Amino acid sequence: MLPRRRMSTVDTAWLRMDSEGNLMMIVGVALLRRHVSVAELKQALADRFLIHSRFRSRVDTDLSGSHWQEVAVDLDEHVCSAALPGTAPNKPALQKLVGALAQQPLDPARPLWQMHLVDNCIGEDGARRQALVVRIHHCIADGIALVGVFMSMFGETPGQQPPLRAKPKKIEQQEDNPWEQILLPMALAPVKAAELSAQMFFKSVGVVTEIEHLPEQLGGLGHAAGQLAADALKLATMSEDTPTRLKGQPKGKKHVAWSEPLPLDEIKVIGKFYGASVNDVLMSSVAGAFRAYLRQRGDQVALDTEVRVMVPVNLREPSKYHKLGNAFGLVPLVLPVGLEDPVARLHETQRRMNELKGSFTPLVAMGVLSVLGATPKPVQSEVQNYFARRATAVLSNVPGPRAPLYLGDSQLEQCMFWVPQSGDIGIGVSILSYNGGVQFGIVTDDAIVHDPEHIIARFAPEFEKLVLLALMAEWP
Repeated sequence: MLPRRRMSTVDTAWLRMDSEGNLMMIVGVALLRRHVSVAELKQALADRFLIHSRFRSRVDTDLSGSHWQEVAVDLDEHVCSAALPGTAPNKPALQKLVGALAQQPLDPARPLWQMHLVDNCIGEDGARRQALVVRIHHCIADGIALVGVFMSMFGETPGQQPPLRAKPKKIEQQEDNPWEQILLPMALAPVKAAELSAQMFFKSVGVVTEIEHLPEQLGGLGHAAGQLAADALKLATMSEDTPTRLKGQPKGKKHVAWSEPLPLDEIKVIGKFYGASVNDVLMSSVAGAFRAYLRQRGDQVALDTEVRVMVPVNLREPSKYHKLGNAFGLVPLVLPVGLEDPVARLHETQRRMNELKGSFTPLVAMGVLSVLGATPKPVQSEVQNYFARRATAVLSNVPGPRAPLYLGDSQLEQCMFWVPQSGDIGIGVSILSYNGGVQFGIVTDDAIVHDPEHIIARFAPEFEKLVLLALMAEWP
């Protein structure tokens, strides 16, 4: 009899978020310089993916809850191959294929992951590459954990084989990680704190008690509890962001697009010039791209236009980076899309991000998910839709390896992923750094945005505006 383990309530919450409009899959694309055979990929998966029981387990759900049930894995059911037609550059065809896969459910009778090797991917330079499209259900793990597991298949030099059954390495954090003040104290927070924050959330929305009595009830628990209470109230009572064409009811048809890499060193230099972090610059560029797209579509963008994005924040202890599962909370960041001046927009984005540092909001959000996973599904849906109505997009920023990696003799040239959205959120933005470059990716629902390539095309120009203005100014 193969092992059977109970699924945590947080992972159960992600399992139950699937809807007709949004599937809870993390989708990734890796571009490989040279051809990798199906047999080579299967061997890498057997050595490094299947050491984790979740990749060997299907999900069984009954009246007692959801469980991980280990099964005999047939890699032929999890590895597929395809090829794009033509002899001309065909990135749009690859993006169309990835969009189609992003709306295709995984087989619930098997472990919830699948990979697709796609040949004949021709770039603008005329070179043929191979794409590896990865689909993994969010209940298995979050983005930070999955990037670590995925990268564990790769060696640091051509032909190098990583040690068999090695634990995935901790993903290196950027030097100017804006969430450092959150990560350090949260790494030491016990599970009981998450449960407490969830209880405070429910109290704050009036499920247990009236909102005005919450601070008094928690006043005796000290400053930390008071901060938890305040952040729970802010999360529960935040207003909806500005209605734009970026909001709507997703129907399930997905489109994806991604940019070419921007040089990370250049972003660091520009950030230093303006007294901002890399992440300040990146988030400001996202705001500028949204603004440019709305203007391009003929919309009026008022000065007070704001777009709220939910940003995942890692809450793992450093010693548990190799663990799968979901260990993150969400921070609501409001982007100042209404500001036309790129420098003013950067500094306002920086100010808003600084306000979030030290917040307990990620812990509150994780605690809410922990409780929701143990509640009836209609209750979970009602609460997650409450949040979804107050946001426009999910924005995930994951730092990857700083040096090139290899699968056999094939170099990993580019890597991009897309986070899923829940409820009525129909846009997901991803930022991934790898080998000295930073890439933007976007996934949109056809009912909201059918041309995400016009958004992704604005990220580099928005950054270049900051570069141009810096060159025109006097450097200190």
